[in-house]
Amino acid sequence: MIQFKTERGEITVSSAVFSSITGIAATNCFGVKGMAYRSMTDGLVHLLRREAMSKGVSITYHDDNTISIELHIIVENGVNLPAVCRSIMSEVQYVVTKNTGVNVKRVTVCVDSMTL
Repeated sequence: MIQFKTERGEITVSSAVFSSITGIAATNCFGVKGMAYRSMTDGLVHLLRREAMSKGVSITYHDDNTISIELHIIVENGVNLPAVCRSIMSEVQYVVTKNTGVNVKRVTVCVDSMTL
């Protein structure tokens, strides 16, 4: 969690907020089929439903009140992977910073699968 102190009190932003914002921003990018989750029991990659997108996101907090984000995605067949990943990185960093006021130090995109 990240905490902000103001003259009126304290604001706490949880990991769930960052994960939800990240999932929505990433899935709105062209070529992204959805968020991915690798099952520990069978090792297979599963496409997450909209209400469970946060499972495909990992948030790391830094001492300087910034965060790093790692997200796992499934992309559509035939898209330019570097272009899609750059688009996601830019969009996630912009949307998270705009909505929470927290600076994003790094966005790591892991492409776990491609749909046919």
